[in-house]
Amino acid sequence: MQTTNKFVPGLDGVVASETAISLLDTKEEKIIIRGYELIELSRENDFLDMVHLLLENSLPTAEEKEKLDKKLKDNYGLPKEIYDILKLLPKDTHPMDGLRTGLSSLGGFDKDLLDFSTEVNKDRAYDLLAKLPALIVNSYHILNGDEPIEPRQDLSYGANFLYMVTGRVPSKLEEEIFDRALLLYSEHEMPNSTFTARVIASTMSDLYGALTGAVASLKGYLHGGANEAVMHDLLKADSASEFEELIMNKLRNKEKVMGFGHRVYMKKMDPRALVMKDALKQLCEAKGDYKLLEMCEAGEKVMEREIGIYPNLDYYVAPCYWLLDIPIPLYTPIFYGSRASGLTAHVIEQHDNNRLFRPRVKYTGEQYSPIK
Repeated sequence: MQTTNKFVPGLDGVVASETAISLLDTKEEKIIIRGYELIELSRENDFLDMVHLLLENSLPTAEEKEKLDKKLKDNYGLPKEIYDILKLLPKDTHPMDGLRTGLSSLGGFDKDLLDFSTEVNKDRAYDLLAKLPALIVNSYHILNGDEPIEPRQDLSYGANFLYMVTGRVPSKLEEEIFDRALLLYSEHEMPNSTFTARVIASTMSDLYGALTGAVASLKGYLHGGANEAVMHDLLKADSASEFEELIMNKLRNKEKVMGFGHRVYMKKMDPRALVMKDALKQLCEAKGDYKLLEMCEAGEKVMEREIGIYPNLDYYVAPCYWLLDIPIPLYTPIFYGSRASGLTAHVIEQHDNNRLFRPRVKYTGEQYSPIK
């Protein structure tokens, strides 16, 4: 057994696993997904293309994409018992906790739960991805005292997802931008939630258990909750100058400004944020109101000028979600719905080439002394 005494706080930069799924290229600051560059994919492909790429290791042909679309639509619905469980939760339950409870409960409906073969795991992943929009959105509706909204098979995956949030069929532009955000959030190498899922899967626990652990990880504002915090900050100001002053006050008080900085993208803006910045421009133009864009650009300039850090994906996704009429408490659950495509791919890869994670510690307690 290989051991090392070197301690790296937060495992920063430590290689914890081999993967053929994705890479954050720190030199080029690019995101590689199974040999493709994520930003290039976002220009020509949609979320279903990404799902196929992640789970099948190839972009789909037209026929494969049609089959995938049907496979997901055929499994959109949730068991009635899941809704019954969600209705028992306290009304002040956080939407991520509602999602976590519902996701864990879904495992009980899987008759092949302990079959970890690649094909069964893939079918399980597709079934889960099909059901996640209904679970994410309707757990929120139920916790707010509203009736669940049934999914619509006549809509695309992204359009149906957004329809269940708002109760209205989105415009073509809204559908495209929401789908683009799903794609950009889908996979990002080895952040905390992915590592959590792989650690759980390494014990040969099932997909539901691994992804339930990832929900708990993603709930934290240092990981998935940042997009919510960004929108709350934007709503505290009413103009670009007010938002600039808000950020300056945070900096003076040594408070963290959410939506900025990244462990990997140090020298320039997160490339995914650039894509969503353009999406925000499109939404503002469609609505004839550029205030949110102006505020975000003002904040971006302040942070670059004052401390030399740049926006990450959450910074520009938040106002896009707001203009898509998505309630703020759903921002992080929807992030999870996107990332589940990558998470399932990682769990399958872990099961297929498993080694149990068992790190060591640097002990800082009292030294041993015999009991007298």
